[in-house]
Amino acid sequence: MNSPVSGLEHSGRPGGALTPQTLFSRESLWQSWLDVEAALAEIQAEMGMIPDWAATQIRQAATVDQIGADVLERHIRRTMAPVMSLTRLLAEAAGEAGSYVHWGATTQNVMQTGRILLIREADEAIRTNLATALRLLAGLADEHATTLMAGRTNRQHALPITFGFKVAGWIEELGRAVQRLDGGADRLFSLPFGGAVGAFHAYGPEGQELHRRLAERLGLRDLLVPGRAVNDLFADYVIQLCLLAMTIERIAGEIYLLMTQEVGELAERLEEGTVGSSTMPHKINPKFVVRVLSEAAELRNMSAMALETGRTSHEGDAAVNQLLGSMLDRAVPLAWQLSEGFHVLLSRTSVDVVRMELNTRLTQGGIATENLMMKLAPRTGRANAHDMVHHALGKPRADGESVVEILQSDAAIADHLTRDEIRLALDPAEYCGDSERIAREAADMARAIADRLGLVRSGT
Repeated sequence: MNSPVSGLEHSGRPGGALTPQTLFSRESLWQSWLDVEAALAEIQAEMGMIPDWAATQIRQAATVDQIGADVLERHIRRTMAPVMSLTRLLAEAAGEAGSYVHWGATTQNVMQTGRILLIREADEAIRTNLATALRLLAGLADEHATTLMAGRTNRQHALPITFGFKVAGWIEELGRAVQRLDGGADRLFSLPFGGAVGAFHAYGPEGQELHRRLAERLGLRDLLVPGRAVNDLFADYVIQLCLLAMTIERIAGEIYLLMTQEVGELAERLEEGTVGSSTMPHKINPKFVVRVLSEAAELRNMSAMALETGRTSHEGDAAVNQLLGSMLDRAVPLAWQLSEGFHVLLSRTSVDVVRMELNTRLTQGGIATENLMMKLAPRTGRANAHDMVHHALGKPRADGESVVEILQSDAAIADHLTRDEIRLALDPAEYCGDSERIAREAADMARAIADRLGLVRSGT
C-alpha cells in the first residue's frame, strides 16, 4: 500500500505498457483516474479519514477491467460527466467500501492528476529516446572530429570545419533543449489536488497533510495552491516540447539539406527494395528525415495553442480545459513519436567523407582566404590584408585559372608571401580552427547528458 504509483508497469492498465498511440486512450485515461482514486483512499485510510478495509477494497476494484470499459463508456454517454461515472461504477465494484470512494475530491483534481501521471510516463520515454540520440551524435562527433567539410553561412561556403564540429553544435543545442525540458517537467509534475477550488474545503485542517502525503505517494511535488487553474504548468511543459521540436527540426533540416544530390554529403541507409517514386524509377527518396521534419513542424506550431490554454479564469474554467485536453492529446504523443523517429534517423544516417572533402575544394581555395588574410595581416594590417585579397579575386581571370593561382600571381600579395606559403594558407585542411577539440568535448558532453537521462529514467 505504501509504494508510489509506478506508471508503465501498473498491473491494472489494459494492454500493458503505454505507447504514443495508447497514451491518452480512453482506457489509459480511465486507469490513471482510478490510480488516483485508489491512492487517495490509501492515504485517507492512513490518516484515519476512512477505514483501512475500505481503502483495500477500493484499490482492488480500481481497474478498468473490474469496472468494464464498455459499461463505463455507456455510463459516461448518459451523464456527460466522466469522473462522476467512473466513481459511481468504482463504488459499485468496491461493494461496501463504495461509500468512501472519491472522498472530498472533485472531478478536475482527478482528471488533471491522472493526465500528469500519464505525461510523466511519456516524458520518461522521450528522455530515453533523447539519450539514444545523444549517444549516436557522440559517436558521429568522435568518428568525424577530423573529417573535413565546408562550413556554410547564408547557405554559401564560409570557412572549413569538420563534420564533428557541426555535430558538436547539434549536441550542445540538444543539451539546452533537455535542460529546458527538465525545468518544464519539474514544474509540471506537481499535485493539483485541493478539492473544489484548491483550498481543501472538504478536508478542513487535514487538507494540507493529505495533499503532502498524496503527492509523496504519487511521486509528485507539493503545491501551495493545488487548484484547478494550474494550466500554466501544462502550457509550460508543452512549450518546452515545442522548443525541443524546433531543435530537432533544425538538425533534421541540415541533414536533409546535406542529402541533396548536388551536395551529397549525407544519406539514409535504406532497406533493399525501397522505392522512391512510382513514376521515376531512378529515385530513392529519403524516408526517415521527412517524417521527422513533418512531425517537428507540427509540434513546434502548437506553441501558440499552448499559450492559449494558460488563460484560465478564476478558480476553474471548463472551456479552456477542453482546449487543454485536445492539445495534450496531440502534443505529448507527437513529442514521443518525434523523439523516437529522431534517433532512428540518426542511426540510419551515413556520411560520405570523400564528398565532404571534395565540396570544400569547390571554391579552389577560396574557402580559406581568411587564413591567407591573417597571414598577411601582421605585415600589412588586417584591413589592408582583407582588401588585397578581395581585390585580387575581383580581377578578370584566365580560363581555368584557380583561386590559388590568382593569388599566387598577385604582385601585392607576392611582396609578402611566397607561392608555397600562399598555397598552404589556402588549403582547407590546414584551416579548421579548433574543430577537432570542440567535436571531442561535445562527444563527451553528449554521453554525460545521456547517462544523466538514464539515471533519471531509472529513478536513481
